Amino acid sequence: MPFIKEKALGILLSVALAAVAFLLEDYVPGFNAVILAFLLAVVVGNIIKLPASTKPGIKFSSSFLLETAIIFLAFSINFKSIAAMGWLKFLFIVIIVVFVLLATIFIAKKFYKGNITTLLVGFGTAICGSSAIAAVAPVLVKNEKDKASIGVSIAVVNLLGSVAMVVLPFVLAIFIKNEFDLGFILGGSLQSVGNVAGAGKAISETVFETALTVKLARVALLSPAVILFSFIVNKQESENEGKKFSFKLPTFLWIFIAITILNSLINLPPDILKVLKQVGEILLTVAMAAIGLGVSFKNLWQSGKSAIGFGLIIFLLQIALALLLVLSF
Repeated sequence: MPFIKEKALGILLSVALAAVAFLLEDYVPGFNAVILAFLLAVVVGNIIKLPASTKPGIKFSSSFLLETAIIFLAFSINFKSIAAMGWLKFLFIVIIVVFVLLATIFIAKKFYKGNITTLLVGFGTAICGSSAIAAVAPVLVKNEKDKASIGVSIAVVNLLGSVAMVVLPFVLAIFIKNEFDLGFILGGSLQSVGNVAGAGKAISETVFETALTVKLARVALLSPAVILFSFIVNKQESENEGKKFSFKLPTFLWIFIAITILNSLINLPPDILKVLKQVGEILLTVAMAAIGLGVSFKNLWQSGKSAIGFGLIIFLLQIALALLLVLSF
């Protein structure tokens, strides 16, 4: 079949790198398979000159497989976590998320010329790290040249999250003695669910449970956040280019939104949910490997330095707002 013949080599290479990443995951603390696959692929892509025959499969893996992964990752989102919060705490979370999204757009435009990597880092910081970046990336990244920004932004968010997971709980514990307040700040600011769980466990079971509940409520906001963020960014781009603005979400995102709603209304068997989530993680890892194969060390270094500074600014603003809200009520 022409399709298989044309794309087989690139897909197999991406899958092989993803498989190695999964094997190494347990031996490299602080790095999940997604980020390992990306970094491994960057090394391979820069050391070995890949034959042209691999390009169609790599392009397919970094686009179609990424979109498919996002659809499966929707099974990780459940709006029921919002109900466990209480209306005031949930309102605080909405305020934090909206503030970080708007601050990301403003600072990226004002000081970074609307750089795609900074927008992705800000979105990942606001919601749930790698999964959030993967969800919004296909809407913002519109050409092959900018596709490397997906992997760079995921690397930056994971780096900042890993450092913060170790440092932040102990710094906050010096000033905040109430465990519920401490859990809220950790859950309302740390980048990924893993970061939140690790930071919470380092202090107490109460902090862990509170932080995880807050974090899951943030994750549940992924669908509306994608719509809001994509709408504002695309509207600004249209205005800057003097074009008539029209906003359309890709089909895979409509499917993603539908699944998140369905998953919140219907209790799927845990075993089925687990398998669906795992499929999403595997596909995302393969997609990140494909994206990494197209990234040069030079671009990674240049984009990464700038994105780390931006990510740190957004993260500190997020922590400051969470602190302000908790201490004011």
